[in-house]
Amino acid sequence: MRKLLFTLITGIAILAMSTSDVKAQAYKNAIGGRFGSANGISFKTGLNKNAMLELIGNFRSNKNVDYLRITGLYEVYNPINGAEGLSWYYGGGGTLGSVKVKGYDGDLYLGLNGVLGLDYKFNGAPINLSLDWIPTLQLTPDTDFYSGDVGLGVRFTF
Repeated sequence: MRKLLFTLITGIAILAMSTSDVKAQAYKNAIGGRFGSANGISFKTGLNKNAMLELIGNFRSNKNVDYLRITGLYEVYNPINGAEGLSWYYGGGGTLGSVKVKGYDGDLYLGLNGVLGLDYKFNGAPINLSLDWIPTLQLTPDTDFYSGDVGLGVRFTF
């Protein structure tokens, strides 16, 4: 499992470093946190003039459940006229991870995700905020639909 996660992260990092310039967004890259029902680290990088790749690494640990998940999302951005720095976006992707429930062996977690959100880049400051909804079709260890995680992203842009 660790080799698979390492290979996935390495491949995505290489893709992120070889992308073209972003024109529709007010920033090329951003890194920070995403806070919702699953808190984690968020990294966004521009792919072309109106698309970005977002990677979210999150984990949860309590007395009953431990999990680690990596989510990759392809997001298409559309500026909102009359609101400089504000865009709405949509897209999709997938989640890969590990989940362990107390009293059971760990399992591979796979899911398909959608995303719908708002993105704002402050003019003159290296700060980006986003508010998004990520519904998930869980494929393993059980098949289930999760109506979504609403999260607030706070990132440093560069």
